Amino acid sequence: MKKIKLLFKIGYAYHKAAFDPIIDLLLSNENYDVWFSLDMEKVKYFIFEFPYRNRIIDEWKRLGYRFTQQTEGFDIVIAGDTLRNAQDYGKTLLIFLNHGTGIKNILYRNLARAKGHKYQIFVEGQHRVDSLMSCPYLGSSEVHLIGLPKLDYYFSGKYRREEVLSKLGLNPDKKTLLFAPTYKPTCMYDIKNDIFEQTRDYNLIIKLHPYSWMGKYAPHKQHRIFERRVKRYAHARLLPFTEFSILPYYVAADVILSEASSTVFDFIAFGKLGIVYDLPCDKLNHSDGQPLLEIDNREFLKGAFPHIDSGKQLPMAIQTALNPTEEMKRKADEYRSKFFFKLDGKASERFVALMEQLYHEGGHENEGKA
Repeated sequence: MKKIKLLFKIGYAYHKAAFDPIIDLLLSNENYDVWFSLDMEKVKYFIFEFPYRNRIIDEWKRLGYRFTQQTEGFDIVIAGDTLRNAQDYGKTLLIFLNHGTGIKNILYRNLARAKGHKYQIFVEGQHRVDSLMSCPYLGSSEVHLIGLPKLDYYFSGKYRREEVLSKLGLNPDKKTLLFAPTYKPTCMYDIKNDIFEQTRDYNLIIKLHPYSWMGKYAPHKQHRIFERRVKRYAHARLLPFTEFSILPYYVAADVILSEASSTVFDFIAFGKLGIVYDLPCDKLNHSDGQPLLEIDNREFLKGAFPHIDSGKQLPMAIQTALNPTEEMKRKADEYRSKFFFKLDGKASERFVALMEQLYHEGGHENEGKA
């Protein structure tokens, strides 16, 4: 039997976390010939960009990953974003598994630039199905509800809270706040001091967006803000740039704080509550005037997650998130049902089963045309 030749097209290293449970399944499946591509990882200093990919690829090669720069000849291509050069991949089953869920509208903007290509889009919940089906840029692409494979590791018990905290040198007996701001729009400038001062009674883990380290889409001052401050606070840890997956820290955290990151979206899946830092969303637009966010973050998860607009409000908000009312729990259940499908640790299995069905029934669907 001929093996199915499959390519994971990883735009940036941090995208791989969205694929990891699927990668595990396919690498152990003798019916697949699995390859990887990583070609966009760069760090920028001043006006110069330096490739970072070689160090990452060397590490992944030691895990048995095989890399290629070829684009043609694959039966299936799985990407965490729409492809700028989809026509170069020829006639293939083109699958889009979003590398980051959440309330940013980049998914829909990317589809607008992907006209003429048919993607099989695998999504995490009914909200995303509804949003995509009403999106004017969907074109011939199809939407499939399977859940969020990235979260399978959480529900399968791959990580242990005490082990994660102990590895960081933090006290497992203390409650833990995970601060995971995005790079744009961000609350980090507003809260850069209070995030340390107002959390002294807790463990604090800071996980910045990878762009905050790379200097291309966000300035280097974003990571330097925290590198300078974290040294003065024994209760705080700043995760390094090379810590690409946030999954272990979801397990370790009791509460999350963010503004518009996909992390605050994901966290509702775990039966734990977080805190949303409100931003003036009516003023947050792309250069073409389109809004940055699909949902105003001042309204997102309202009634379940406490909202703040000042770092001084953190102590009360943390206590509220740790001790929610019955109404907050009920509202969180509503959001969980709306945003996520079958939080059972088997989304990656559903992904592979449906992918195989689409492949055998429809063959290679992307015709390689722009």
